[in-house]
Amino acid sequence: MNLPSFFAELKRRNVYKVAITYAVVAWLLIQAASILLPTFEAPNWVMKAFVVLLAFGFFMSVMISWAFEATPEGLKRTKDLSPEMSLPSWSARKFATFIISLALIAAGLLAFQLLRPRGTSHRDVRQIEEGRPGDASLPISQKSIAVLPLLNESGDPKDEYFSDGLSEELIAALAQIRELKVIGRSSSFRFKDRKEESKTIGEKLGVSTLLEGTVRKQGNKVRIVAELINAADGIELWSRTFDRELKDIFAVQEEIAAAVAESLKLTLLGTKDRAAAAVSTKSVEAHNAYLQAHFYFLRRNLEDYRKAVDLFDQAIQLDPEYAVAYAERSEARTFIGDLSNPQQKEAWPAARKDAEKAVELGPNLAEAHAALGWVRFFVEWKFAEGLAELKRAKQLAPANPTANDLLARVLIYVGQLPDAEAQARQAIELDPLNYLARNNLARVLFLQGRLDETEAEARKATEVQPTAASSRRWQTLVAVQRADGETALREAQLEPDPGYRRFELALAQYARGDRNAADAALTDLIANGRNVLAYQIAQVYAWRGETDKAFEWLEISFANHDTGLLALTVDPLIRGLRSDARYKSVLAKVGLPAAQ
Repeated sequence: MNLPSFFAELKRRNVYKVAITYAVVAWLLIQAASILLPTFEAPNWVMKAFVVLLAFGFFMSVMISWAFEATPEGLKRTKDLSPEMSLPSWSARKFATFIISLALIAAGLLAFQLLRPRGTSHRDVRQIEEGRPGDASLPISQKSIAVLPLLNESGDPKDEYFSDGLSEELIAALAQIRELKVIGRSSSFRFKDRKEESKTIGEKLGVSTLLEGTVRKQGNKVRIVAELINAADGIELWSRTFDRELKDIFAVQEEIAAAVAESLKLTLLGTKDRAAAAVSTKSVEAHNAYLQAHFYFLRRNLEDYRKAVDLFDQAIQLDPEYAVAYAERSEARTFIGDLSNPQQKEAWPAARKDAEKAVELGPNLAEAHAALGWVRFFVEWKFAEGLAELKRAKQLAPANPTANDLLARVLIYVGQLPDAEAQARQAIELDPLNYLARNNLARVLFLQGRLDETEAEARKATEVQPTAASSRRWQTLVAVQRADGETALREAQLEPDPGYRRFELALAQYARGDRNAADAALTDLIANGRNVLAYQIAQVYAWRGETDKAFEWLEISFANHDTGLLALTVDPLIRGLRSDARYKSVLAKVGLPAAQ
C-alpha cells in the first residue's frame, strides 16, 4: 500500500473533515445530554445507549464519506467519479471557523458542568419530597434490606391480607438478624403498586438489597417464590421456591429469613425463639384471622379499628393464648377510646385487660410490653410505669416499629425532648417513608422552638401521606408562631381533617388580625369539637391571651380525660398560662411534673 497516496485519497474524499466534524458534534451532544437527561430524570442506561449509538454513527459516517461523494446530482459512489466531478470542498478558513464554533460551544457546556454549584440535585429534591432522608451522600450499608410486599397470585383479591401479612412477618423475622438494617413496613409497602427500578427503590430506602417475590395460596397449600435482589443493578443474588402446607407456614418464614441471612454472610441472633414468640400460635385459622385484623388495624381510622377488634376476637377465640393478638387488640381499643369519647369507659378498661394478658402470655414479646406501656401512660396516666414498659419493649426489639413510635411519643410528653428527637430520628432511619415517624420528629422540633427544621420535616411528612389527619398542623403552627397569618391560613385550609381544620383556622385567623373571622372560627370549633377537641379549644384561648377561658377549657379537658393534656408541660401555645397558680393545679390533677 502506498501510504502517501492513501492519505491523499482520504483528504480528497473529505474523510478527515467528516471525522473531525462528527467527533466535535458528538462531544457537543454528549455534553448537552449530560445536562438535560438528569433534568428529565432519565435512567442511567439512556446515557449509555446514547454514547454507544454515537460511537456506531462515527464508524458509519467515516465509511459513507469514503464510499460516496456529494455531486450536483446527489450522492454517487466515489469510484465511479472522476476528481473533477465532485463538489468543491469547503475552504480551509470556513471549515476552521465551523469547527472552532462547535468547539467553543462544547467547551462552554463542559465548563458549565464543572463549575456549576453542586447543590441539591433534581434527584435529591425528589428524594426529600418522597420522604427519603435528604443527605443522599451517606453511604448505603451492604448489610441492609427492604422486604417489598409479596405479590398475591392466588387469583382472589380477598387473599391479599395473607400475602401482606406474610411480608410483614418476614420483616419481623429479618429484624432479628444481628447487624442487619431492616426497613420498616410503612416504607416498604409504599412500593406495593409502583413500577420502579430496584436502584431507585434502594436509593429511596437506603438499602443495598431487596427481598421480593410472590405468594400463591390454594386450599391448604401455599407456594412462595422469594428472590434476593442487589438494589444497585437489579441482579438476582438468590432465589428459592417454597411449597408448603399452610400448617407449616411459620417454619417457611424462618427458613426464608435464614436463607437470606446466609446469602448476606450474617449470623442469626435468636431467630427461632423470637419468631416463635412473635407468632405465638400454631393455629392456621387463628393466624389467618390475625392477619386480616392486622390489615385493618394499620389503616389507622376509627371504623377500621372496630373491624380489626372483631377479627382479633376471632383469632383469640380460636387460640386463647395468642399473645400478639391480645397486644394489638389492646392498641386498637386504646385508639377507639381516644377517637370516640362516649366509648372510653368501655374501650379503655378492655384495652388494659388485653395488654396485661399479652404480657402474661408473652413476657418477652416487645409488642405486649409496648401495648401495656401505652395503656399505662396514655390511658391511665401512670407515667413512670408506662415509660418503663415502653423502654422494656425497646430493649426486647430495638427495631420494632410499634415500640419505637410509642416510645418517641411518651418521651415528648415527659419533657425529654433530646431523647425524643434521637428516638424519632432512629425511627426514620429504620422506616424513612413512615408518616408517623416524621410527624413525631416535626412535633419535637416545634416544641424545641426550631421552626425552620419543623417546617421542613412537617412538609416531608405531608408529602409522604398528604391525607393524614392533622398533616398541616405543624406548618400552620410554625406560621402562627412567626405571626405570618396569610401562610397560616393557607396551610390551615389544606388540612384534611375537619376537626383539626377548625382548630388551625381559629389560630390562623387570629394571626391574621381578623378578629371577626377568628371569633367565628373559634365558635365553629367549640360547636363541633367540644367532646373530642377540648384541649385544642384551650390552646386557642391561651394563645389569644384569654386566660380565664383557657383554664375553663382545661378543666373540661380534664373532665373528658382528654389526652391532649399530656402535652401541657411542653406546649408553647400554653406557655402564657404557666405563671398562673391554676396551671400548677391542673398539672397536679393530671399527675405531670411541673414545667422546667
